[in-house]
Amino acid sequence: MSDQHLAFFIGLFGSVHCIGMCGPLAFAVPSANSGTWLIAFDKFMYQVGRIISYTILGLLIGFIGKQLWISGMQQAVSVLSGMMIILAATSKILKRPVGSKFSVAFIGPFNRMFSAALKYKANHLVIGMLNGILPCGFVYVAMAGAVNTGDVISSAEYMFWFGTGTLPLMLIATFSMSFAKPVFRRRINTVMPYLMLCLGVWFILKGMTLNIPYLSPAEMGAGVECR
Repeated sequence: MSDQHLAFFIGLFGSVHCIGMCGPLAFAVPSANSGTWLIAFDKFMYQVGRIISYTILGLLIGFIGKQLWISGMQQAVSVLSGMMIILAATSKILKRPVGSKFSVAFIGPFNRMFSAALKYKANHLVIGMLNGILPCGFVYVAMAGAVNTGDVISSAEYMFWFGTGTLPLMLIATFSMSFAKPVFRRRINTVMPYLMLCLGVWFILKGMTLNIPYLSPAEMGAGVECR
């Protein structure tokens, strides 16, 4: 499975979590249009805005990842990313949030920007872009995968496909307030940490280069003797 496929499925399977966390924001954004298709266009542009922000985050995190790969630290980055994902997953399972103070520090400014955007009737694309920079553990997981691509463009593509994976259910949810009942969302949120654990273990194995096809491939150039 390619990195882009992995990113898409992470976004797709985790988008029920997005509905519970970011859905209320999408529901709160009023549309100035009354026609069904114009409202649909507004809601679609909101999702496009999120994907644009995710892609920009991918560019930024990809630049950092590229420097680390140039320094020959790609294996260490993969292992560290896996450990961070496992830590985040464990905190969710044990219901002991990690880094909550860090997130709260950014939520205040975000709320002010979001309120200002609503006050001055910013279009759905702009508000969606603001939503895309909202502190979110699920996005952090995606960024951990993006940094492991080792290339700026690949990292941006990774985050683009992650955002695209979240689009279908988020778009449907904006038209159906009853979609994904609270009980169903709670069940999905119960399963998500265990999927994160699997992803974290995979990143660690990938960084260990154990020469296991697809799971932990050997380091590029390993076993090649220079003459």
